[in-house]
Amino acid sequence: MQTQTPAIQTRDLTRRFGAIVAVKELDLDVATGAVFGLLGPNGAGKTTLIKMLTTALPPTAGSATVAGFDIERKAQAVRERIGYVPQALSADGALTGYENLLLSAHLYGIGRGERRKRIFEALEFMGLREWGGRLVREYSGGMIRRLEIAQSMLHRPAVLFLDEPTVGLDPVARHAVWDRIRSLRDQYRMTVLLTTHDMEEADVLCDSVAIMHRGQIAAVGSPEQLKAAVGGSATLDDVFVHFTGGALEEGSSYRETARARRLARRLS
Repeated sequence: MQTQTPAIQTRDLTRRFGAIVAVKELDLDVATGAVFGLLGPNGAGKTTLIKMLTTALPPTAGSATVAGFDIERKAQAVRERIGYVPQALSADGALTGYENLLLSAHLYGIGRGERRKRIFEALEFMGLREWGGRLVREYSGGMIRRLEIAQSMLHRPAVLFLDEPTVGLDPVARHAVWDRIRSLRDQYRMTVLLTTHDMEEADVLCDSVAIMHRGQIAAVGSPEQLKAAVGGSATLDDVFVHFTGGALEEGSSYRETARARRLARRLS
């Protein structure tokens, strides 16, 4: 039986900024159709890794493939097969949900005859069909996040990158976003790589997680496997602290905390 090529694969992937090594000889395999969580303290290299995987930043050394294409030699093919939802608010509040999606459809090069169908399918899938004609400034935080995911999936990407997808959301909105992420995996067999500082989110949503520390993978496996490796009645919080030397307690920098709080206010 032939083994399926991973949706994301890195070998010795490295990125240096002068004397600073942000990502160091990183080996990672993300299975096709999985929800994969990338965890780690601030400064662990998560953002740098995602920038390389989305072709926004070239590696210093090593290699990586996304959706079967090399991130350097086939960068355009990679970009055509991925979606990306940043942590910062990206939907335009002065436009309707439909207009935001129409703009994305143009950017993704979706043909005129297919745009309307794709847009209504995306609105329906995200539970926003009745809100498509309303200005996004009237949406709740959870609805905005679902709209942004809808924008990123219009072109049916093979791999979707989500940066802190539920930051600032209340529990009801957070669970609604989780449900949609699971549906992307189950209905479209889309591979989802997400970053999160929410250990509960990683535990209940992710098929596998990797913990990054100082530019390297400190541990990788399913949440249950990692908890079992630590032993006792360990939680994923305990796993995080175990593999990062207590970094969970250090918290975010002032700039990162301020950014998260500004985003939370805009989403609320």
